[in-house]
Amino acid sequence: MKDIKNIVGILLGNTIYALGVTMFILPNNLITGGTTGMAMLVNATTGFSITLFVSIFNITMFLLGWKVLGKKFAITTLISSFYYPFILGVLQEIFKNEIMSNDTLLCVILAGLMIGAAIGIVIRCGASTGGMDIPPLILNKKLGIPVSVSMYGFDFVILLGQMIIRDREMVFYGILLVLIYTIVLDKVLVIGKSQMQVKIVSAKHQEINEMVINVLDRGTTLIHGETGFKHNPYPVVLTVVNNRELTQLNNYVYNIDPDAFMIINKVNEVRGKGFSSAKKYEAK
Repeated sequence: MKDIKNIVGILLGNTIYALGVTMFILPNNLITGGTTGMAMLVNATTGFSITLFVSIFNITMFLLGWKVLGKKFAITTLISSFYYPFILGVLQEIFKNEIMSNDTLLCVILAGLMIGAAIGIVIRCGASTGGMDIPPLILNKKLGIPVSVSMYGFDFVILLGQMIIRDREMVFYGILLVLIYTIVLDKVLVIGKSQMQVKIVSAKHQEINEMVINVLDRGTTLIHGETGFKHNPYPVVLTVVNNRELTQLNNYVYNIDPDAFMIINKVNEVRGKGFSSAKKYEAK
């Protein structure tokens, strides 16, 4: 079921990506980075088909990734490499004469939102969108260059290359588009994974510890602590809860000890029992 869910997610992500390109980027002659940006540059200078270029480039990068990055990587990227050019061609036929909006800024924002969400969905399914995602991964493996650095570098070069055929204002819109989908991508990757880390300092730490375990059904860790003024040994109760449970925890703690001291931090992701894997209950 997990594999089926991931495959559906990869197809959905690539479909949203192709919709963003077809509905907002191509009709309004916007420019972008990645494989699509390269295809648009080649199309404008040579007339070569965007869909055909994307297909050839994705297949080439897929084979290169298979050779350099291994079979496991290639398998996770296979669907995107072949499905995206196909769905892009289908949607181009459907939206051939459609212009969703003549407002360039609005189209940039909507395209950025859709592309960022699409890439995020595919990555969360353990896959890659293929194409220009692969060279940065190869450079990271061979030369140790951070993936984000080389990815931004490639996008920047592609955008600058389009200055040859486009005015500067459209290049600036392209930079804005890349920034928007990068920010959205980062947000999508942590949706549903962020949790609240809470540290509680209290003289009634034993009662609070029992409350968190038995009432909230969350695990705890007791950290050695000592007050700075009177040097009283108060173990710090460390726990992680979701946003909904935070209010409950706050109320329970201050019902037990109105003088308790709480430190609350938002963490991007938590892995372990009760979060990324099922809880296991053990007898004391």
